[in-house]
Amino acid sequence: MVNLDSHRDAVIVVDVQNDFCPGGALAVPDGDQVIPPLNALLRRANCFIVATRDWHPENHCSFKAHAGPWPVHCVAETWGADFHPALDRSRLQLIASKATAPDHEAYSGFEGTSLAEILRDRGVRRIVVCGLATDYCVKATALDARREGFDVIVLEDAIRGVEVNPGDSDRALNEMRQGGCTILRTDQLA
Repeated sequence: MVNLDSHRDAVIVVDVQNDFCPGGALAVPDGDQVIPPLNALLRRANCFIVATRDWHPENHCSFKAHAGPWPVHCVAETWGADFHPALDRSRLQLIASKATAPDHEAYSGFEGTSLAEILRDRGVRRIVVCGLATDYCVKATALDARREGFDVIVLEDAIRGVEVNPGDSDRALNEMRQGGCTILRTDQLA
């Protein structure tokens, strides 16, 4: 059992947005299934809680219409960019918007944001990462957190992958392990 420390730990909820859940423009298979374990964690975690979100302009470079790989998704100020309504937003203390410039993609919550500085200023040393999607934004956020010098725990029961290619999520988990992340389940945190 790993005890969360209210002064040293933070939880980062990655991109639990409507467009990444069933019915959304870029739905992650079973993406909404991360919400029950995530909400249970948020209710008992007595530490700093951050949510990241894609917050794209309408002409974002990641969209197919602009030579990117993805359909239009998470356009700022739209239903698709909103957090899933079942997510307990009452516990969120900071929202980090990413990929906000039309010509810059950002999978990581640390890319193009001041998240690392904010966490350091609060004395955070360890980060718990959960959300969507395992093989893209979760992986990028977890590995960037390691590069920024934080210890990282990834919660395997509170993440789901896009799986563009079969096995992408397993490969992402292995890459996170090799990058120094600890892989746990939410019931292993107190």
